Amino acid sequence: MGPHFLNRIFSPRSIAVIGATERKNALGNVVFSNLLASGFKGELYPVNPKHKQVRGHKAFADVEAIGRPVDLVVVATPARTIPGILRHCGEHGVRGAVVLSAGFAESGRAGKRLEEAMMEAAREYDLRLIGPNCLGVMRPSRGLNATFSQNQALPGNLALVSQSGAICTAILDWAQSQEIGFSAVASMGDASDVDFGDVLDYLALDRETRSILLYVEGVHNARHFMSGLRAAARMKPVIVIKAGRHAEGSRAAMSHTGSMVGADDVFDAALERAGAVRAMTIQQLFSAARILSSGYRVEGNRLAIVTNAGGPGVMATDRAVELDVSMAQFQTATMERLNQALPEQWSHGNPVDILGDADTQRFQDATTACLEDPGVDAAIVMLTPQAMTEPLEVARVTAQVAKKVKKPVLGCWMGDRQVREAREHLTHERLPHFTTPEASVEGFAYLATYKRNQRLLLQVPSPLTDRGRTDVQGARLIIEGALAEGRKVLSTMESKAVLSAFRIPVTQTMRATSASEALVAAGTVGYPVAMKIDSPDITHKSDVQGVRLNISSAESVRSAFLTMVEDARRLQPEARIDGVTLERMHKSTHGRELMVGVLRDPVFGPVISFGSGGTSVEVIKDRAVALPPLNEVIIEGMIARTKVAKLLKQFRNMPAVDEEGLEQVLLRVSEMVCELPEIQEMDINPLIVDERGLAAVDARISVAYPPAMPDRYAHMAIHPYPAHLVSQWQLPDGINLTIRPIRPEDARIEQEFVRHLSPESRYFRFMQAVHELTPQMLVRFTQIDYDREMALVAVQEQPDGSELQVAVARYTANPDQLSCEFALAVADEWQGRGIGSHLMNELMEVARSRGLRTMEGEVLAQNTNMMALMHRLGFSARNSPEDEGIKLVSKRL
Repeated sequence: MGPHFLNRIFSPRSIAVIGATERKNALGNVVFSNLLASGFKGELYPVNPKHKQVRGHKAFADVEAIGRPVDLVVVATPARTIPGILRHCGEHGVRGAVVLSAGFAESGRAGKRLEEAMMEAAREYDLRLIGPNCLGVMRPSRGLNATFSQNQALPGNLALVSQSGAICTAILDWAQSQEIGFSAVASMGDASDVDFGDVLDYLALDRETRSILLYVEGVHNARHFMSGLRAAARMKPVIVIKAGRHAEGSRAAMSHTGSMVGADDVFDAALERAGAVRAMTIQQLFSAARILSSGYRVEGNRLAIVTNAGGPGVMATDRAVELDVSMAQFQTATMERLNQALPEQWSHGNPVDILGDADTQRFQDATTACLEDPGVDAAIVMLTPQAMTEPLEVARVTAQVAKKVKKPVLGCWMGDRQVREAREHLTHERLPHFTTPEASVEGFAYLATYKRNQRLLLQVPSPLTDRGRTDVQGARLIIEGALAEGRKVLSTMESKAVLSAFRIPVTQTMRATSASEALVAAGTVGYPVAMKIDSPDITHKSDVQGVRLNISSAESVRSAFLTMVEDARRLQPEARIDGVTLERMHKSTHGRELMVGVLRDPVFGPVISFGSGGTSVEVIKDRAVALPPLNEVIIEGMIARTKVAKLLKQFRNMPAVDEEGLEQVLLRVSEMVCELPEIQEMDINPLIVDERGLAAVDARISVAYPPAMPDRYAHMAIHPYPAHLVSQWQLPDGINLTIRPIRPEDARIEQEFVRHLSPESRYFRFMQAVHELTPQMLVRFTQIDYDREMALVAVQEQPDGSELQVAVARYTANPDQLSCEFALAVADEWQGRGIGSHLMNELMEVARSRGLRTMEGEVLAQNTNMMALMHRLGFSARNSPEDEGIKLVSKRL
């Protein structure tokens, strides 16, 4: 694949500043001055028809007058001029822009029209832009500071991407004093074109970037955001802070779930699935920046604390417990070392309190002993200035110890004047340090949480094994019938029928529109019965006294029907009353009431919630949420985060519930929301579960027509495993192969496949000498995003049940989302049997269904077999202008 389009912006060879001026404090003056001061190595052109020169550089009337290629324009002129400027730039070959100017979407209808005109001009010439209304971009290693910030960032390995220019300047100002450097800085502004997903996609493969900080105020395109975030987090730690944590959605909730789950819950769930970590405050973001800039990584979350004061150690421990950081348990050998090195009065545990009279040697011995313990993943050295303390000397030995080990070592030097010099030394030695116990633990927690969240990132749920028994079409017909009648809320019976179609156990329910029908229904389902009001306009039946339980006689049925209908009409006179539903009371001595819900988040789409059920769910608010698709690992984490989780285990005389059955219900709900984009909200409440099984006693589903989209999973933020692409194919000699999308767990067979290719085949595939895939390449090749990329593998089942990979074909969508680049490899002993042709045809069909228009690739001219295949498949070929030994092949899909 060719260079990412953001290279035009972050690695330009020439820049024109449109609006450059000599006028003091003007935007164009500050930007041009910053580019000069940062030492930009390429060509720099001020553009302003009112000036002959700016800061000693010849000024040009416009881009055309420059007469040379311009990679990037930085625009600092009034908003009304931008559409015309971009059109003129596009006409003269410019393909990258940073628009600093404000006055677009934030300026009402007129500004919105200007934004549309600006984007129309940009799209016409494939000109990609960052902004408008942004601070600009930096690439310190290239001497690029195309911002109007007063700060010149130091080169480093930390990337900063922010929707707020003010946050950018605050972090840059702080980082300068802490000697923290950056690989790239991008202020997104209104993100009319380039958004978070684009920048994250670029940073994921950027060799200069090791860690990423994001400041998010809003997400425009959830699928693109999640795709870029997952791609980046696979490669490097990503820390996110989001503004507006407590802003509630303005939509009217039609279910318990909708009223309980706020946008912030969903954002947390999204970050968790993406493998990123969240910070809650700017101070925490600073802590994250400090720890990430160190380049530290951890294998676990077992923390040791060495301190010369008991109180700060206790405070740090409290914060560790709150953040699920484990306090390390020392081995016997470590305890013996500490006993020999420390006074008898030391704490004899973790935190290691080495007492207030600790000298430098005591700090060194204790820290070394802790870090050499195999049960310790990291250490925090905490110092309070006391009479015998030497803060600077302790800082020196701590930095020396840290250099000798691979485990993270963090400092916490409390105080101010007495420890100032020591902190400066730690900063100079690049050892992360903090001023409070809590901040130091939070810093380590970012690394530990990132490592933990990687487990969720690797989860690609497979289809249910009994998927063929799920009646998706039957459920869809029920929903379509309700929508055709103009109804957006399914009746209780319809809701349960949809659940039954996905093999979720429900209690038998009958509807009655009169007292006589209620008597017949009660006799049919069997006494005792539960009676509930049936109305599409009443969300919570108990609000209108619309629930009666344990009705055990015909007389009570008649009386309950009449009273219930009368109460409902009196308490909610505008509601339509269709009658009642009756069901046999679900008998469960040891039953626990749970709730499983679905809501449609306006940004991230379907969200599944789980927690305590019953009538008091909105008061208790015991729930956990996750983005579908789910699998066993994700479900296990969901359940564990709730208070009701403890009640599901055995306690007192209550046996443990059927956890496998509960897991199956959540898996089927996940499948339901994946396959039925019509579902907007759903409550199963209560879902009664005990040791024998479970049953959905009540259910309510609200629906709506989904927008027409080419992708069947367009309503979801995370693309499910595309099980519908799994197929069986037989070779002419009778050998059966399975063609399926690749999975993360295929890393082993993918590695073996590449390892056993002949040197020539490996060279043809990678165009360089590759013996086997690196861990990073394996991640990229097997942990794919099924939305913008696809890899189909051909595998043969072996006698022991394992699989042998014999071929792989993959494509990755280009940033224009209209074309894609493919790659194909077939094992040497399997070549010449039609496998490559079959895989390519399957791959092209997938690309076509995703709306991609062109498939293209690079083939070595000497690879005659591949060129012959390309000819048979209808690809055209031309010579590469950059390398005569490479053929560029392409085909319109």
